[in-house]
Amino acid sequence: MDGQRIPSMMRGVVLPGGDRTETRRYAVPKPGPGQVLVQMKASGLCGSDLKFIYHEHIGTGGSQYQEVIAGHEPSGQIVAVGPEVSSYAVGDRVVVDHINGCGHCSECRKGCMIGCTSPERQAYGWQRDGGHADYLLADVRALLKLPEPLTYIDGAMVACGVATAYQGITRASVSGRDRLLVVGLGPVGLAVVMLAAASGAEVYGVDVVPERIALAKTLGATAGLMAGLDALPQIMDLTQGMGTEVAIDCSGHRTGRHLCLEAARTWGRVVFLGEGGDVAFEPSPLLIRKQWTLYGSWVCGLDGMAQTLEFLVRSGLHPDALVTHTFSLSDAERAYQTFARGTTGKVVLTMDEASP
Repeated sequence: MDGQRIPSMMRGVVLPGGDRTETRRYAVPKPGPGQVLVQMKASGLCGSDLKFIYHEHIGTGGSQYQEVIAGHEPSGQIVAVGPEVSSYAVGDRVVVDHINGCGHCSECRKGCMIGCTSPERQAYGWQRDGGHADYLLADVRALLKLPEPLTYIDGAMVACGVATAYQGITRASVSGRDRLLVVGLGPVGLAVVMLAAASGAEVYGVDVVPERIALAKTLGATAGLMAGLDALPQIMDLTQGMGTEVAIDCSGHRTGRHLCLEAARTWGRVVFLGEGGDVAFEPSPLLIRKQWTLYGSWVCGLDGMAQTLEFLVRSGLHPDALVTHTFSLSDAERAYQTFARGTTGKVVLTMDEASP
């Protein structure tokens, strides 16, 4: 392992269901061909972890948890490289794309491994060991170098949520010409607010949680509105009765999606980012006669992650501004309990403490 002093054992956090975490001991893995060993520095908690794993194991197929070390938002530093690795070296700071696809299908070839349907597809923290650990074994095809001056927490944010938000606003070509409605101000929605405001858009955020509305305003939202019957009239007042050029739903809820459809102006653009739930609407008045475009956007590919990192550096943004709570790896139980309350921004585990 390149002469690095690496312990033989490490900690890893597993999510057994029933709103519990378990910290177990594992042998530190050795990198094989095309792999590196990453000393973890930051690992984010994601809403999908809560929905599909922490509360109960309800995922199927690519969303089925395999009792591995959790955490699909990893960022850290390479401490060992395996054979046939030439593009990365010990000491490199990296972000890990949370999906490892087959590498051969059309989606993998364009860097969008989330869309890989091969049985070989594995997600860190779902089907293979993830980032809630002292060390992570990663394939180099899932890595991106973390540029200065971004922090490891910034990198963990990009590994899933912030890159997802970036793809959403680029799908809709959000710019300074637009007024943008963001419905659902969880971590992804907050990232949309931050990125869109930095792109020059006038941003309005809607949520049911006052704490998240307040955080959205610190990240660049011009207005923060409570969800409910008054939200649409307030949006129309803000837009002189025309509606917004872009509306992005990050809530995954029927009412949130419907609000986006109602609030989008004629010839506008609507993006559905939040997963789950459903929506029902009348196509003629809300879609056909308003002539807007509806996009579905699912996570982000490797190239989109690289573009996100570049945009953050160029814009002087730090996604760690989305983080309201950090916990050490040994305090993972409290981290998940805090995140499950639904009132926080992003929650992150950090691994600065010495490994056992």
